[in-house]
Amino acid sequence: MFLASGLLIVAGLKAVSAQTPPFTGALTLEPGLAIGKCMTASSNADGALVKIQACTYSDSQKWTFTGGTVRLFGTKCLDVKDGSTADGTNMQIWTCSANNANQQFSYTRDNRLAWTNKGKCVDLTAGNTASGTQVKTNWITFCACIEPSEQVKSYACTDNNKNQIWNTGYNVKSLPVTSQKDQYGTNNCGTGSSQTSNCQTVYINSADDFCLWGPPSAKSTVGDTEEKQVAWCTKSGRGTRTIPNGALKGVHFVKTPNYVQVTGVGDFTKLNILQGDEGGELDNRGADGRGNPIGGLVFGNTFGNGTQYHDWTSFISDTEFCFRACTGADATVNCNHIYDVMGCAWVCLFNFELTILELTCAKEYAGELQVWRLRELRREQRPSYGRVRH
Repeated sequence: MFLASGLLIVAGLKAVSAQTPPFTGALTLEPGLAIGKCMTASSNADGALVKIQACTYSDSQKWTFTGGTVRLFGTKCLDVKDGSTADGTNMQIWTCSANNANQQFSYTRDNRLAWTNKGKCVDLTAGNTASGTQVKTNWITFCACIEPSEQVKSYACTDNNKNQIWNTGYNVKSLPVTSQKDQYGTNNCGTGSSQTSNCQTVYINSADDFCLWGPPSAKSTVGDTEEKQVAWCTKSGRGTRTIPNGALKGVHFVKTPNYVQVTGVGDFTKLNILQGDEGGELDNRGADGRGNPIGGLVFGNTFGNGTQYHDWTSFISDTEFCFRACTGADATVNCNHIYDVMGCAWVCLFNFELTILELTCAKEYAGELQVWRLRELRREQRPSYGRVRH
């Protein structure tokens, strides 16, 4: 690994044809290692180096995937300096030109930027998350990439190089109408509330400020509507549906250094789930990489105002729910998507009692929480929904 400050390119990916993220429009490219940092061009001039900086959502951080290129400022492309295949080559922007091999990139299923057919990936130098760190290219030995016809299948990564994860995202204050093709609902949901809303943007902040996914139509099973699930929230004013009074019977909220989690019990037939439905899993991947629901976005304020959670997993049935949203280098591990049939008790370790609790956990070990502080909500802090029992 090249150790000088910068973004790198890494080898080992072979014969990758152009693939794009599931999300559309102008996107931020955020290193998986850091919260609130974005891939940024130092200027709009040819040869401007690409670094990470605090996310400001300016034009220098709005990347668009078009025709196998990653574009900025409309006419500039992410570019490998001098087309060098040496590890540690700086990334820059340059005026886009047709069939320029130095400007061809694929976005892989596991959120990496691969230099098309060159066996290299964009890398955050030495995992340095300080603002100003350059983006470079480096050697990659851990992925066997798939051909376009097999894009819905997964491919194994064995080295798990976290310096090469680049999540695509949006500014919570300027969301698109839709974030994915064939999306059922919308992401730019306004500031009202409606029980017929098809908003597909949710928030997780506390035991009395969170959202759940639920079917848009009454008496639906989770499995039959997973691609179309919409947001139901405890608070109004976000353009979503609101969780009806009496739906929530108990809520537990947990904050750890790497994720937030809300679990609970209730009557979720009030969220259109068919009585007796054992439910199912919803997550940001889905079987085809688009997630369930398609176009679903998750935000919160725990790790910084308007943080987008790129990795999250949720289960809900007619009587129980759990929702975990993860950040940091181990986000894909802490928000695993492979236990579809195991349910809340397995994936979101915690109890499901008829109480309302908030916990702050300083550490976690092997998925179990070491609780350092427990705060039970005072009577005046309790939400107005549901039944509370001590």
